[in-house]
Amino acid sequence: MPERREDEIRRELRRMRRVIDVAMGREAADLTLKNASYVNVFTGEVLTADIAVAEGLIAGVGSYSGREERDCTGRLVLPGFLDAHIHLESSLVAPAEFARAVLPHGTTTVVTDPHEIANVMGADGIAYMLQATEGLPVDVRFMLPSCVPATPLDESGAELERKDLDGFYGHPRVQGLAEMMNFVGVLAGDEAVLEKLAAARLSDRRIDGHAPDLAGNGLNAYIAAGVRSDHECHDLRDAAAKLERGQYIMIREGTAARNLEALAPLLNEKYGSRCLLCTDDKHPGDLLEKGHIDAIIKRAVGLGADPVAAVKAASLNAAQYFGLHDRGAVAPGYLADLVIIDDFQSFRVEAVYKRGVLAAEHGAAMPFPVPVVEPGLTERAHHTFRVGSLTAEDFRNDGPLGVVGMVDGEITTLDAGRAEAADTARDILRAAVVERHRGTGHIGLGFLRGYGLKSGAVATSISHDSHNIIVVGAGPEDCAAAVNRVVELNGGIVVWNDGKPAAEVPLAIGGIMSSEPLEVVNEKLEAAKAAAYALGVNPGIDPFMTLSFMALPVIPTLRLTTRGVFDVGSQSYV
Repeated sequence: MPERREDEIRRELRRMRRVIDVAMGREAADLTLKNASYVNVFTGEVLTADIAVAEGLIAGVGSYSGREERDCTGRLVLPGFLDAHIHLESSLVAPAEFARAVLPHGTTTVVTDPHEIANVMGADGIAYMLQATEGLPVDVRFMLPSCVPATPLDESGAELERKDLDGFYGHPRVQGLAEMMNFVGVLAGDEAVLEKLAAARLSDRRIDGHAPDLAGNGLNAYIAAGVRSDHECHDLRDAAAKLERGQYIMIREGTAARNLEALAPLLNEKYGSRCLLCTDDKHPGDLLEKGHIDAIIKRAVGLGADPVAAVKAASLNAAQYFGLHDRGAVAPGYLADLVIIDDFQSFRVEAVYKRGVLAAEHGAAMPFPVPVVEPGLTERAHHTFRVGSLTAEDFRNDGPLGVVGMVDGEITTLDAGRAEAADTARDILRAAVVERHRGTGHIGLGFLRGYGLKSGAVATSISHDSHNIIVVGAGPEDCAAAVNRVVELNGGIVVWNDGKPAAEVPLAIGGIMSSEPLEVVNEKLEAAKAAAYALGVNPGIDPFMTLSFMALPVIPTLRLTTRGVFDVGSQSYV
């Protein structure tokens, strides 16, 4: 060990000498961006200089020559973008594919909460994602899932206690504890919840929050427990209350939830330094058609935000919040994670450098090696279903069941009463959640109103947060067939009609991700959406994303679980 330490110091000394020599002008830089107009996130200015890069670091800004030079006249150079909170699994593709998609948009670092795969595989899911992201050209940092399962009402594939998480704090890419959704447990002093907070605090790591509209003494107690951020603010009132008490606000603009329009006024001199940007969930179509953090900055500028404040929220602010003090600025000693764009208005990313190496140009990522995950974890991730073959009898009910009323454009629901049987004419459809992790045989039955399906069935193994199989159909035969096909695929989305799949999206990694390219997954997903709409699914909802939230029993009013229809308000089964 002492010899290894000495070797590390000698290598760092050589690196430092090289950077100093380049900074002093005694040696040519590895790369120099000539005549660059760059955003200075410290002074709030746009300045012009040559940017010299050596050993993956910015050696200096001034007048420099380089072994490789790129003329940036008329272009803007920005620090690489950082997504402060995302669930990589939401992209439906493996991490390497996600990296290939976001690099051309200027994203060089993301902070992920792997709670989706952790709900399927437990600690093995975290280990899988750590290995699957090792060495990617997008630096993937982790916040450990704090709530697996999201609620005791869920039947997930695992339960993560404090001791299950402790060993991960020693990993160099673990930054802290992810969104503490169980703010009720925090305020009540639940010992298991407080243990997780205590472990993160003793490890000197960040704790992220998730507490929409929490106010007064409850908010005081939540923050006093160590929770330092929130990404659930949907209006300025909620955000201001949290900013006044010292929290950072993650302005979220993703696929499922979009809060930028409401919170863009925070990107000003008063609050801007306490704001970060994040996507939370980002689906394939959005990544391909809209972009990533670059799209948020562009829209923020279009909404009137100061461009430099928006860039700072996507770089330095996030880096400092997570203790990543080596990135987030175009300045000497910082990582040469650099983004070249045309201007703030069109915000077209022309090139991206990661540690001084060209990582993407003109909308395409440079080739990079895909990380190898150990065989045991790979095998485990591809076999997460323990469900026997189901028949129509498994989906028949003997008496009246609760009806979950869907709301167009929302993931909240209404109590739509009771029903004895499905009735497509009245838009009352049979629905079920099938436990798929432990072979319990539990199937929660109910009805869904507002989905619109006229025939066939739709089933998916993406159902937040426990990712059991949720199915909705016109009849029990179609429901059984669609669920059986999901199991045959080792996970995915299935649109079933006329005795066969009308469309399907295989998701064999944990039942929630695909190993195929993003473009292929998106093509299949769009085809599945079209098939679902052709069967009558309400155009006011996303056939799969909205359905996936119908199984999450923490959002009002009614939800469908593996044990039946649940009333969130009364905390009782219907």
